[in-house]
Amino acid sequence: MPTYAFHCRACDTTFDVARPMAQANAPASCPDGHEDTVKLLTTVGIASTGSAPSPAPAGGGCCGGACGCGH
Repeated sequence: MPTYAFHCRACDTTFDVARPMAQANAPASCPDGHEDTVKLLTTVGIASTGSAPSPAPAGGGCCGGACGCGH
C-alpha cells in the first residue's frame, strides 16, 4: 500500500499516511487532529545491491563499427 506524506500547517509537522491509491487525494488530519494539512510531493529512491552497469563498447561511432558506414 502506498505511503503519502502530508504537512500540517497548524503544528508544522510532517507525517505519513498509508492508504490505497484510490484515496490518494483524500484529505488527512495530522496525528494531533489538525485539519489544515497539505499533501507533499515526494520521490521514490530505488537502491540496487548489484554491480554497476557495464560501460558501452568502444569504437565505431553511432553504429558501433558494425555497419561499415565509416563512423
